[in-house]
Amino acid sequence: MRRVVRMALLCLGCGLCSLLYAFSQLALSLEQEAARWQEDAAFPVRRQLSGGGGGWKAVAGSAAGRREQAVVPPERCENVSISYWNSYWMLPSDVCGMNCFWEAARRYTSQKKRPAEKMHLAVVACGERLEETITMLQSAIIFSIKRLQFHIFAEDQLHSDFQRILDGLAYQEKFNYTLYPITFPTENAAEWKKLFKPCASQRLFLPMILKEVDSLLYVDTDILFLRPVDDIWSFLKKFNTTQIAAMAPEHEEPRIGWYNRFARHPYYGKTGINSGVMLMNMTRIRRKYFKNDMTTARLRWEEILMPLLKKYKLNITWGDQDLLNIMFFHNPESLFIFPCQWNYRPDHCIYGSNCQQAEKEGIFILHGNRGVYHDDKQPTFRAVYDAIRNYSFGDDLIHAFLLPLELELQKTQHTYCGRIYKVFIKQLTKSIRGIYDRTAKGS
Repeated sequence: MRRVVRMALLCLGCGLCSLLYAFSQLALSLEQEAARWQEDAAFPVRRQLSGGGGGWKAVAGSAAGRREQAVVPPERCENVSISYWNSYWMLPSDVCGMNCFWEAARRYTSQKKRPAEKMHLAVVACGERLEETITMLQSAIIFSIKRLQFHIFAEDQLHSDFQRILDGLAYQEKFNYTLYPITFPTENAAEWKKLFKPCASQRLFLPMILKEVDSLLYVDTDILFLRPVDDIWSFLKKFNTTQIAAMAPEHEEPRIGWYNRFARHPYYGKTGINSGVMLMNMTRIRRKYFKNDMTTARLRWEEILMPLLKKYKLNITWGDQDLLNIMFFHNPESLFIFPCQWNYRPDHCIYGSNCQQAEKEGIFILHGNRGVYHDDKQPTFRAVYDAIRNYSFGDDLIHAFLLPLELELQKTQHTYCGRIYKVFIKQLTKSIRGIYDRTAKGS
């Protein structure tokens, strides 16, 4: 009997020692975590620099954007899910030791509030592209549902104008923005900058610059969204395991195609691809090794760009778009193709309608290339651009925007694109109805 009692006392003593050791380790980890948060709060700049970015200069815009950059320690008692619990007394690692048991119990019934998903949209603006870029951004803000993060690459002299205009827009809660300088690899900066249009090839370096961004929608400045950005963003979920980017064909009708008739370099598919709207899984892009016709070894994105330019610079016409065509010619399994109404251009109607999907469902994204927003050659495109540019946030979208636009479009029926003007407002009507439906449900 005495032996049993002694064994029981021995086990009890061992258990007590183990419990004390566990609590000491917990206290030590909590003190270290608290010290780290205090250090980060005292030196926020060092925290931001240690997070990467490669020294790229950036200016964060809007009050909401600046708030997001602040270093805020996590709440002690709110919004921590089970997956973050510490095994000792069900405590997360960032909870101090005061009233720990009851704080843990309080957490037991709470759920973690995940931050709302952001859609990242990038654009490059040089020269006299300020107004065009702002109009594009306005179209994205008007129709989109989830929060937008704009990455704006612009010449230095445009930064103050972008900041002034964007800070003055309504619906600040719907977007944040960051301004970046135009930046190319130093050893070939001049060559990259003058490729095709000024600064256009900046898009090729986005995966290396925006290292912390997983996915990104790049658009040219002459893009107008006629439905929520959320809808094209959803294509990311449709990528198979090999696909890293999505674009639309350059042409639907081979008889008027440019690449299949004139290109002096490889190109994707039958008619090539247009890079004015380019959806990217940039994590996959950074990881992929690309097949090519310069070496038997596969090259990463940052390794393949300059060799491609050196080999084909005398044979390419459309600059960075041609380089993308060459890359995806050799890696066709990596590209997701979306239909033409996601990148609708004058070529789809100036020779007669040749985008069947737009005829059925309307235009989703309008691409006014060749400067058609700023001349009278394609008044249908210009009418849509002027309507969005002149729209004041908060005005009635039907009476102040849609109905006046339809009247202007009816005046363009003497042109090929004007004859099918209804495809320009078919999706717009649905998008506006969706805004009012969401507003009604939220009220």
